[in-house]
Amino acid sequence: MSEYLTLAEASELIGKSKETLRRWDREGKLSAIREPMSNYRLYKKEEVEALFAAFVAQDMNEEVSNFVEAERDYTVLELFAGAGGLAVGMEKAGLKCVALNEIDKWACQTLRKNRPNWKVLEGDIKAFDFSEYHNKIDVVTGGFPCQAFSYAGKKLGLADARGTLFYEFARVVNEVNPPICIGENVRGLLSHEGGKTLEGMISILDEIGYNVVPVQVLKAIHYKVPQKRERLILVGIRKDIELQYEYPKPYKKVYNLRDALKKGELFDSHVPKSEGAKYPKSKKEVLDLVPQKGYWRDLPLEIQKSFMGGSFHLGGGKTGIARRIGWDEPCLTLTCSPAQKQTERCHPEETRPFTVREYARIQTFPDDWQFEGSIAQQYKQIGNAVPVNLGREVGYSIVKFLNQYYSLSKPK
Repeated sequence: MSEYLTLAEASELIGKSKETLRRWDREGKLSAIREPMSNYRLYKKEEVEALFAAFVAQDMNEEVSNFVEAERDYTVLELFAGAGGLAVGMEKAGLKCVALNEIDKWACQTLRKNRPNWKVLEGDIKAFDFSEYHNKIDVVTGGFPCQAFSYAGKKLGLADARGTLFYEFARVVNEVNPPICIGENVRGLLSHEGGKTLEGMISILDEIGYNVVPVQVLKAIHYKVPQKRERLILVGIRKDIELQYEYPKPYKKVYNLRDALKKGELFDSHVPKSEGAKYPKSKKEVLDLVPQKGYWRDLPLEIQKSFMGGSFHLGGGKTGIARRIGWDEPCLTLTCSPAQKQTERCHPEETRPFTVREYARIQTFPDDWQFEGSIAQQYKQIGNAVPVNLGREVGYSIVKFLNQYYSLSKPK
């Protein structure tokens, strides 16, 4: 069975929905066989991988570019800044970080070490008043954690969200009054509490004077990031501004792990040596048996059962378990702990987790961006970050919007 993938596994591997795969089966584009007992679709692993490789290879020479030059100095106030992935991306796009708030002391040390000129506001966001920045900031950004609200009334308002971190995000936007605000979160926010959490956030931004652009989930692999990571982007435009915001255009070229760790288009040198976590002896012995681009189903049956435990009998592909990444594919989404159970991201040739610098490369941090704290703290900071290149492309879209706004509202 290691030669075959379930519908869920094939869907996860090539990043297409199950319904798309069912349609391709009907059309003969990617044919499935039927499992005799259950009649479920099964796909030949080599055929799925070949199709994915074809996706990667197609349209490599497209002319898409999101680059736009800022026509004046634009300023950013960043909330929930973490280790600076989004902030560095914004900086690369030409936006200037005026201040950054973050509660984690190690992430704050990282920010200060790399950008001594940045104003880092360390501590709980609830403790800070941002009214000094009223009408002085062009964009407020923030990767606020996803929290549910209490649904006291029919329409969720700002008061109902009090005590949540989104409330704080909205409070700061209200205090600062920027032309545009950008929130980012995990894809799961779309379906959180049946969509009510997102609906509540949109109604709160509406209440404080911002129209929300139709929400999109951006796939990092379409924005020069060698990793299958997705981020939901929530864009608010102040209601007195009659301009359309456009999301950054996706690139067709997909970068892979080789692009991340070797000298090439993304980086001008091989990844620097650095410290990294290690697998326990028992896990290493199992992962030694997994081939490149393989995962737990490539193990002998008895080892599968032992390694997976109760999960062996559950449904779903679970293709991230005991997973060895291949050189010619993007990495799976990095977690905050590279050796934690059942989310293995094993190096293609050596049986070990990715090192700190390899982690940073996969998140497209520059090599000179140093992380503070213990190794575990460094992995956590990198795993939680917005990929820098994704942040840069979103930054270009903000610059484009602000160029248009200022050319209309304040002609030179």
